[in-house]
Amino acid sequence: MSAIVIVAFGQPGRGSFNEAAERAQARLHDKGVPAVLTWVAERDPGRRAERLREIAGERPSLIVAHGGQGDGPVAQAAADFPALPFVITQGHFLAPNVANYEVLQEQSAFLAGVLSAARYEPERIAHLSGDPVRPGLAGRAAFAQGVRLQSGQPLRHTGFNGNQHDVELAVRNTRYFADRGVQVLFTMMDGGREGVDAVCRERGLRQIANVRNWVETDPQLYWASAVADSAWAIEQAVLDFVQGRLALGQRIQTGLENPDVVRLATGPDLNAAERAVLDDWSQRLLAGELVLETRFEGEESPFSVVSQA
Repeated sequence: MSAIVIVAFGQPGRGSFNEAAERAQARLHDKGVPAVLTWVAERDPGRRAERLREIAGERPSLIVAHGGQGDGPVAQAAADFPALPFVITQGHFLAPNVANYEVLQEQSAFLAGVLSAARYEPERIAHLSGDPVRPGLAGRAAFAQGVRLQSGQPLRHTGFNGNQHDVELAVRNTRYFADRGVQVLFTMMDGGREGVDAVCRERGLRQIANVRNWVETDPQLYWASAVADSAWAIEQAVLDFVQGRLALGQRIQTGLENPDVVRLATGPDLNAAERAVLDDWSQRLLAGELVLETRFEGEESPFSVVSQA
């Protein structure tokens, strides 16, 4: 079999989302399924599409583009290579030779909003992310919905700074929120997280992170973490391909029903009332009693960039 290629957009060592690509590659290796991990550092969507065409031209057996950033580039490359199967993780583009595998980050993001509003007034809560791609927009909408349903009031502070990895942007915009009295910040950030961390420590903000369990690294800084292990999406897609059941043209999803992959990880300082609130809303989600919102209709912070989705 020719190579299975995992494409990660960005650079090694620049944040938790792309770390998932490395974890997935290691897990697949342990299962006897070799995969090549290729990094595409270019931010321009056209250049990313060119790189995917170059990779496709080497005739791999499968290309897995990790992240919603892959939607546009895969849409262009897949049309040029109709016989080659593609997978996008955390994306939305589908075609006869393209599948989506998705971890429902919005479910744990919703619970992060609920928890925030169980302790803090809405004017003390904020959301900050980088690229306004579909998974980030859906996560923000679900977080805001959790705040609103728990508190009865809308989320008032939110923005996308336009770059997942820019530390200085993250510093500037975290300070913007701190100056407005924010006490807890939900961050969907990658390499820029170190800038958020620095300001949170400097100004005494609690943080709820995402993707992996950050609480276990620093429970004083990270109050909770909206875990959504997107390594599952890569690993599952590759295993399905190897076993001859890749769901081309379809969307495969997993969420809170798979707690090893999706959950709200919490620190040691939650009280009984807060845990009861989380348990209640978790059960409602699992029972299908809630439809999570995918669009946020509130006011953006002044620095927020225009949506790419």
